[in-house]
Amino acid sequence: MEYQNLLYQVDKHIAFITINRASALNALNQQTLDDLEAALVSAQRDVEVKGIVITGAGEKAFVAGADIKEFIDLSQSDAHSLSQKGHYIFTELIEKSKKPVIAAVNGFALGGGLELAMACHMRFASDQAKLGLPEVSLGLLPGYGGTQRLTRLVGRGRALQMILTADMISADDGFRMGLINEVLPAEGLMDRVIQVLDRIFSRSSTAVASAIDAVNACDDSSRNGYEVEIDHFSNLFLTDDFKEGVDAFLGKRKPNF
Repeated sequence: MEYQNLLYQVDKHIAFITINRASALNALNQQTLDDLEAALVSAQRDVEVKGIVITGAGEKAFVAGADIKEFIDLSQSDAHSLSQKGHYIFTELIEKSKKPVIAAVNGFALGGGLELAMACHMRFASDQAKLGLPEVSLGLLPGYGGTQRLTRLVGRGRALQMILTADMISADDGFRMGLINEVLPAEGLMDRVIQVLDRIFSRSSTAVASAIDAVNACDDSSRNGYEVEIDHFSNLFLTDDFKEGVDAFLGKRKPNF
C-alpha cells in the first residue's frame, strides 16, 4: 500500500512505522492519521509481523504534536470526530494490540506525539528527546487520551503539573517519573528497541498477547483485571505453547514457540 506521510517496512518480524513529515516535525495531520491507521491494520493482519515500532523521520522529532493549521476551520462537531478518531487509533489499534508496540522517541514528542507514544506498550527515548503536552497554551487540552494515559503512567499530581503548565520535560525526567522505559544515546536507540523485541519474540506469542490484555484490563473499569488474569492463565493451559514451554523447561532446553 502507498502511504503519503509515513514509511512502512517489515524486517525480521518487525513492522517499522516511521511518521515521515520531517519538514513539519512529523506533525499529525489528518492524512497522517489515515496513513497510521492503515499501517497499523496492515501490521496486525500480517502473520509475519510479531511486533511494531513507531518512530519519526529525521533527528529532530518523533511527532511534535498535531498539525495546528488544520484546527482553524474545525467545527465543534469536527473536533469531536477528530478526537474520536485519535482515540480509536491509539486505543484499539495500539494499546489493545496483541502484538507488542514500542515507541522509539527520537526527538520532540509533544501533544499528539506524546499521546501516540503513551499509547504504545513501551517507550524508549534518545537522551535528546523532549516530552510535553502543550495543549492548554492553545486553549485546548489533550484530545487523544493524554489526560488519562499520563495520569495512569505518572500519577495525578505529575500529570496535572505537565498538562496545566504545558512545560516540556527531558527524557531523563520522563524516565524518573515512569513515563519512559529507557533513555539511550540517539545512535543506539533503534538497536535497543530491536533487542527488546527480539527478546519478546523468543517467548510464547500466545502468552505475550494474553499478558498485554491482562495488563490493559487493570485500567478498564468495565472489566475485573483479576478475573481476566485468571481466565487467561487457565486458558493458556490448553495451548500448544504451554505444552512446549513446560516440556522445554523440564528437558532443560530452549522452547521452540
